[in-house]
Amino acid sequence: MTEQPTPHPQAPGGLLHAAHGAAGQPLPAPQVPAAHAAPAGQERERAEGGGHARDSRDGGAPTAAEPVRPRADAAPAGGTSAPRAFNEETSAHPSEQERERAEGERLRFVGAATRRIARGIDLDEIVMGLCRASVPVFADAILVYLRDPLPVGDERPTGPLVLRLRRTDRIPDPGMLTGQYTLSGALLPATPLPDGSVRGAQTCEVEPGGALAEVLRGVRPLFGGSKAARAALPELLGADAVPPLAGVDGRRAILAPLRGRRRVIGAAVFLRAPERVPFAPDDLLVAAQLATHSALGVDKAVLYGREAYIADELQRMMLPETLPNATGVRLASRYLPAAETARVGGDWYDAIPLPGSRVALVVGDVMGHSMTSAAIMGQLRTTAQTLAGLDLPPTEVLHHLDEQAQRLGSDRMATCVYVVYDPVSHRITVANAGHPPPLLLHMDGRAEVLDVPPGAPIGVGGVDFEAVELDAPSGATLLLYTDGLVESRLRDVWTGIEQLTEKLAETARLTGADHAPPLEALCDSVLDVLGPSDRDDDIALLAARFEGIAPQDVAFWFLDAEPRAVSRARRLAREALERWGLERHIDTVQLLVSEVVTNAIRYATRPVTLRLLRTDVLRVEVGDDVPQLPRVRNARTTDEGGRGLYLVKRLARRWDATRLGNGKVVWFELDA
Repeated sequence: MTEQPTPHPQAPGGLLHAAHGAAGQPLPAPQVPAAHAAPAGQERERAEGGGHARDSRDGGAPTAAEPVRPRADAAPAGGTSAPRAFNEETSAHPSEQERERAEGERLRFVGAATRRIARGIDLDEIVMGLCRASVPVFADAILVYLRDPLPVGDERPTGPLVLRLRRTDRIPDPGMLTGQYTLSGALLPATPLPDGSVRGAQTCEVEPGGALAEVLRGVRPLFGGSKAARAALPELLGADAVPPLAGVDGRRAILAPLRGRRRVIGAAVFLRAPERVPFAPDDLLVAAQLATHSALGVDKAVLYGREAYIADELQRMMLPETLPNATGVRLASRYLPAAETARVGGDWYDAIPLPGSRVALVVGDVMGHSMTSAAIMGQLRTTAQTLAGLDLPPTEVLHHLDEQAQRLGSDRMATCVYVVYDPVSHRITVANAGHPPPLLLHMDGRAEVLDVPPGAPIGVGGVDFEAVELDAPSGATLLLYTDGLVESRLRDVWTGIEQLTEKLAETARLTGADHAPPLEALCDSVLDVLGPSDRDDDIALLAARFEGIAPQDVAFWFLDAEPRAVSRARRLAREALERWGLERHIDTVQLLVSEVVTNAIRYATRPVTLRLLRTDVLRVEVGDDVPQLPRVRNARTTDEGGRGLYLVKRLARRWDATRLGNGKVVWFELDA
């Protein structure tokens, strides 16, 4: 990425104005004679003409009071014919006081610049910090090359060492306005880019044993006129973009390796224009400090980026990618990590299909915001999925989660609310373990907090959980959430719940009593009001819009576990399909019902059940009291049986078998 040119600010009256870096400390810059100070209007025009001006008000970068280019006809004040940098002495024989002042300015600059670099977190901030700390106070232009790809931690890089131009910065050239690029022409004799930035090779493959490799193997920066740098710069910048460095002992450029904790990660080139005082030997120490802090910052940014990626992937894998398309209910969810904590947390949500077209809705919150919390959350979520697959009652699910949390450690506390929705009975069963209570938004716009026993958090141990059964009318919306949605430093949980209830009712009134608010829009509306950017906790939100299954779309029978049940099942299924106008499925359904019911009555000791449900699909369920799940097998040519489930698999749209608390259900679906 190429940085826009940076104006070279001046201070009125020839004195430096302070540019504030990190920690609010002013960055030192040299004094400049008044004759070289540009008028305020000219400075303003220069800032508006191109590039980005930086001063103490933008909180950004170090600034300097040197003029961009001294005028040839300017009358120097005090006998000085060139702008003064902090490495320039006022006379041929500087006094001890002047040397101490120059050294103090240099140290203050290094301190402020390194603080500016160190406060960056990601890679771009670190590199930008180096560029803006260097230009224009220390250099007129800078090019920063970084290894591509950057190794992470103890990773051993493979393949050739390739450096890629990551960023450039420079002071603007007055020639930009006239088409005469004196600065660019002096430093890099190639056509400048349209934005006036410094041109350099975009990539450079470092030849093993070459001049650039030898320079990068070292630790100390080199003047551009040194023998090693003269050989290395063409390889780095490109043969057609090498600065002429013969003037003033080749001290117009400094080549500084960027060495991280374990290896070279790049290089920086600092450049000064011919009109400016050249670099002094002490400036090599300044460049070394800038390069060292930048390289360590890049190491830190790469490690931070890897940890952030791992955290994002971990959190993504811990939460469901998509919600199931459950019968009789529509679902929507949101998850937002805490704004001021780690990118991972212990909040989770899930929706698990259950036998009988039911669905389990779960929201939980493990205490803490760390990888450990996320890992525990993942274990509890997996446990909840397994327990739900066994079709255990909600209280039993919470009891087993409590035992699992205790096995993970005595300090592994969590809250959880577990809801089972039955679209046939239009009822929900709710069990709570120390979690904020669910909210129910009715079609008429009335929002209520469900009266559910709060229970103790998961992990306490030795406590019983209670469950309540409540009505779930069609069109109503159930909202499950974590405390991050309703609790903050500015309000307690119950105040937040009251505000959430009011927001739900207000949103429902906007759509009218006959139309429920769109589910996705409802979630966004809730987060906009109660999920501020300064939140300090995760937010998990699961919304369920109950649609249910009408009684006329359900057919249910008990069948005795005897051979006659098969023919009866075929007849009942045919009558139901004729009543629903699904005659085209009669032959297929009768065949599959015969196979599944035959398997059920062969081993059942109690009556089996047959249920047909008509929604957007036709679902057929056969239940018995045998917990063993059937499996499809390849029947041999001479086998008399073993082909029933094979037919179900081939003819049905979907099929499966699920354990119940007292048996199992085998079901299949066809397009309605």
